[in-house]
Amino acid sequence: MKQIAILGSTGSIGTQTLEIVREQGDISVQALTAGKNITLLERQIREFRPKLAAVWEEADARQLRLRVSDLPVKIVSGMDGLIEAAVLPETELLVTAVVGMIGLRPTIAAIAAKKKIALANKETLVTAGHLIMPLAKEYGVPILPVDSEHSAIFQSLNGETGNRIHKILLTASGGPFRGKTRAELSGMQVEDALKHPNWSMGKKITIDSATMVNKGLEVMEAKWLFGTDLDQIQVVVQPQSVIHSMVEYEDGSIMAQLGTPDMRLPIQYALYYPKRRPLSGRRLDFFALGSISFEKPDTETFDGLRLAYEAARRGGNMPTVFNAANELAVAKFLEKKINFLDITQIIHECMLHCAYIGQPTLDEVLETEHTVYEWIESRW
Repeated sequence: MKQIAILGSTGSIGTQTLEIVREQGDISVQALTAGKNITLLERQIREFRPKLAAVWEEADARQLRLRVSDLPVKIVSGMDGLIEAAVLPETELLVTAVVGMIGLRPTIAAIAAKKKIALANKETLVTAGHLIMPLAKEYGVPILPVDSEHSAIFQSLNGETGNRIHKILLTASGGPFRGKTRAELSGMQVEDALKHPNWSMGKKITIDSATMVNKGLEVMEAKWLFGTDLDQIQVVVQPQSVIHSMVEYEDGSIMAQLGTPDMRLPIQYALYYPKRRPLSGRRLDFFALGSISFEKPDTETFDGLRLAYEAARRGGNMPTVFNAANELAVAKFLEKKINFLDITQIIHECMLHCAYIGQPTLDEVLETEHTVYEWIESRW
């Protein structure tokens, strides 16, 4: 019986991970964590019977303790609670499905405790890849990607040890606004941006897909995960979301991973790697599909992708500036406090005004996030 913990069990990735646990029947969930959704977390606790559960606010923890007082589960809160869940001795694998830089400290603690990491929290590598990857190597901990694109790259690398990568072809759907002009984007509302044509995801990542900032974050993540130069990572728009990503080798051969747009596939692959398991759901029908098309990304209209490459090339704490600015800007957009195009404008302004740090420590990464938030709040 595989023993796991899930950070962010009430979100999109977390709930789909639990779907797999339910379907496969041979995984024991030892720890669950959530932000504020204690109603769903209570249901999860009652079904999966973890030894520990964590929420962010102590007030919510007190309420949850009362709700599940009939069960032998420990309820904790705050960052200390997240870390306790991440390093629980009984677990062998941690699914990091939280959104944002809140996942940094628990992931670092889990690596030091020699837990395998199923990584869905891309901010961990975007902002601290220079700390995470050497640490994982030091402790001999595998980082198993859960993002569909990075899982596709990971799968395309299997069996190719020693063969040199020429290029990573990172695919993108183009999001709900593919083909639109900046003039058209200026009037887009939250409801429009949340209508992704292919994927069912959380609100934040869906907005990131609409701006193509998500693809920029994935470029930065791929650089650290696969040890490639930025110039070796090419974004290709593939509107059908059938090819999840590709790897081109130095002889010109290209390996690709294809499938239906179903996040359960990369989640399950990470949970059981290197073995594959049956997975319910529809299969890819090439006759119904008919064709697969490709486009070059429009980095003038969707300047979030261009800014991401710029931040990654500058390195240091600039990816953190990029990520933190985007997190707060997206939150403001979802609250309808700013317009759609303001998201990347805020990112750009933060990259211009925030102080550069070449080799940031973890504390400096977290302080950069705080500085960015303060700067945005003082101007927007």
